[in-house]
Amino acid sequence: MTTPFQSKSEDQTRQDKLTWREGDMPYSEEFGDFYYSQADGRAESRHVFLAGNGLPERFVPASLFTIGELGFGTGLNFLETWEAWDAAAAEGAELVFHTFELNLLEPAAMERALSAWPDLTERTNRLVSAWPTHPEGDVELVFCEGAKTVRLHVHHGLAREVMPDMRFKADAWYLDGFAPSRNPEMWSADLLAIVAEKTVDGGTFATYSAAGWVRRNLQAAGFEVEKRPGHSGKRDMSVGRLIG
Repeated sequence: MTTPFQSKSEDQTRQDKLTWREGDMPYSEEFGDFYYSQADGRAESRHVFLAGNGLPERFVPASLFTIGELGFGTGLNFLETWEAWDAAAAEGAELVFHTFELNLLEPAAMERALSAWPDLTERTNRLVSAWPTHPEGDVELVFCEGAKTVRLHVHHGLAREVMPDMRFKADAWYLDGFAPSRNPEMWSADLLAIVAEKTVDGGTFATYSAAGWVRRNLQAAGFEVEKRPGHSGKRDMSVGRLIG
């Protein structure tokens, strides 16, 4: 099921100028950055966002688990999470995945970007086939795996503008905007304060960034922040827990 919720302003519906480098590596001309790690985007997703949030271990006892994400991009983090959820969660459990994205990709671009991982093909095909041909608004998709349910809510627009009206609270956050030096808006103190408001007590976050000002913004928002070894030669990443 795909539902465009509302129309957006001209600025919000613009498409990022996507180019391809080194074969099928998607590159944002707007932000001057790759959509995922050049070393191995999927391994980075598992190392940073899943393991950094204690996943999939936290999925095992959960009847309902909610994830928030800044930066949907190609959908890679969602697919990796969906696969981990299906393997770990109990029958009857539900995963709710809220993600915020300003520049929605078209299905063909998503499919090309995800083609590097053939073992994700089945889920990639399900996501791409349900995705709007020319996405211009919020997208809601529901996927069922037996008695398990995955609900994907893609909120289209500037996260700091659309997130305050959202009614969810996340158990875990993936902070995956483009590099802070290239897209500081996604790491601003104002936005991270809203992220904290949309987090359950004791909820967690993980991000590939260890930039000092990003860590300070997270601490100011109420998160306890720690460094961990990054992925594929990157010295540090950041994880943390909301302590109020």
